[in-house]
Parts: sequence; C-alpha cells; structure tokens
Amino acid sequence: MDSAKRDGVGLALSGGGYRAMLFHAGALWRLNELGWLPKLTTVSSVSGGSIAAGVLAHAWNKLWFGEDGVAENFGKEVVQPIRRLARTNLDIPVTLKAMCIPWRSAGEELARRYAKHLFGDCCLADLDPAGPNFVFTATSLQDGSLWWFFRQPGPHGRIPLATAVAASSAFPPMLSPVVIPDPHETSRKIVLSDAGVYDNLGLDPIENQRATVLVSDAGKKMKHEAKPKHNWPMQLLRVLTVMDNQVRELRTGSLLKSYEDKTYAGTYWATYSNIENFELPDALPAPVEQTRRLAETKTRLTRMSEKVQDNLINWGYAVCDAGMRRWVCPGTTLKPEFPYPGSGVG
Repeated sequence: MDSAKRDGVGLALSGGGYRAMLFHAGALWRLNELGWLPKLTTVSSVSGGSIAAGVLAHAWNKLWFGEDGVAENFGKEVVQPIRRLARTNLDIPVTLKAMCIPWRSAGEELARRYAKHLFGDCCLADLDPAGPNFVFTATSLQDGSLWWFFRQPGPHGRIPLATAVAASSAFPPMLSPVVIPDPHETSRKIVLSDAGVYDNLGLDPIENQRATVLVSDAGKKMKHEAKPKHNWPMQLLRVLTVMDNQVRELRTGSLLKSYEDKTYAGTYWATYSNIENFELPDALPAPVEQTRRLAETKTRLTRMSEKVQDNLINWGYAVCDAGMRRWVCPGTTLKPEFPYPGSGVG
C-alpha cells in the first residue's frame, strides 16, 4: 500500500509462550502510561502474544481511560489476570487430558482452559467496538495460509475468544490442532495451529495498513551449536530450526528497513534488545547479561516464579519505554519507573 494511504497505529505482539505474555504485559503497561492504548487502531498477535492481547481485548470495556488516555485500573483488569495465568501449568495437563480423551484435541482442551481461567463465554462479536481491532492469527494446516480471527458480525463473530487465542497459541504438535467449522461453509472444517509457524511477529494484519507500526518481539533466536548432531532425527530438527530462524530474520530485517526507508513510522523492541542501543541517557537500568537470560526463558505454558514474572514485566516495560521515547514520542515528560522496583530485570 502507498505510504500516503496508510493511517492509524498498529501494535504487533509476537509469540513466545508465557515469556511473551509477561514481556508484552510490561510493554502494554508502559504504553498505557504514555497514553497510547486508546491510539491503537489494530492489535495483531501471535501465540503467547495472543494471550496478552486477548486479556486486553476482554478487559477493554472495563478500562477507565482518563482525558490523558491512561487507564487507572489497567493493573487490575489486565496485569492481574495475566499473572494469575502465569501461576498455572497448562501445557502438560492439556496434553495429558487430550491423550485421555481422544475425541477432544489438545487445542480444544487448551481453549477450554483459557475459557475457565480468562475469557468465560465471551465471543469475538462481544469485544468492545470502541476499542482497537484485535486480530488473533493462526496457521492453517490445510494450505499453509494465515488465518485471522477478529470482531465481526455473522458466524465468525460467534467463535469464542478462548478458541481464537487457543488456535493462535496451539504450539505443534503437543497443543495442536484447533478445529473449527468454516464460518462460510459449515460442512467444511478448518484445521489450525500456532500462528508462529507462519509469522511469529504478527506483522501481516498491520504492516501494509498502518502509518505507525509498533512491534514487541519476545521470540527466540537460534542458538549456536558447535557440534551439530549427525543422526537423521537431530539433523532434521536442526534443519527445521534453521528454516524457522531464516523466516524470523527476514521478517525482522524487512521491518527495520521499512523504518529506515520511512515506509511507516514506529519502533521495534525485543527481549534480545540491548537497551543501550536506544541511546537514551535516562533509560531504565537493564544490563544486557541479565536481559539475555530473560530472553532465553523457556517458551512453555508452565508456571513461572513470581520473581521471573516481575523481571519479564519490568523488562518489557523498560525496553518499550526506550523504543517509544527514542523514536515515537521523544518529547514526553512521563519518566519511567519499573512496575516492580525491587526486582529490576534480574
């Protein structure tokens, strides 16, 4: 799309399990303080990012935004539910339950757990039309395309929010697939898996539409392996990892080039960012040796300690603040302070 025809603000929340969910919670916390949540036109999310986006979408009509665009009850309505879920083991219990009940897929069981812990019987059509357009992405295992869940009338709107988030975060093969009726042809089934299989940044719904693109990336990076295994199964796993890493690098590289070319405005921050590279003299203290350890936190949906939760939220908050004040709202006088000052980032 011609840059002159772009409008609005898009926010992309990457995948990465509970690590991503908590990191993005910190980023959303700082965006709220800066008054940017009401400015969002589209929130696009993947996997663990979809859990955080789902909580925000579900809570939107309960948020009390002041004239400054800040929701004073953000912590209660968004952060607290996310932290409660982060104290819950999901992946292994969901997998075992699906093994015991073979007529229910792991993805369906995951959706049932999300409904129990977060979303109840809320459907996509129930999301607040005054809020951003929340797009929860998943990958079709039938044709390899990206599937979008979002608020709209008709059969699609009757899909539960829990199902949309589960499809987006149905990490293969243990938590996958989620099977839904085709909203346009009920005799046909749509078989979906984790959106990160296709695009772990969640850029597709916003990069060709919005004038300002904000990206929060909690995805993994490929680890250096000095002596790759020679046996066939381990070689295959390593090759799949290389292919996944290539897609991620190409996506990120294209995004950064678009900023440089001024195709759109915005900023990118990541768990692997070095906060010093934002060149802010008053950035929050986030030593790279500590933040890199947080970036390597496992991507599972398994219970995290309170301290690691504090650290991940603090890190998402700090690096979002650095990106926003450096590239998007450099004139703001709203100085940052860690949400959990006693914990820092490690």
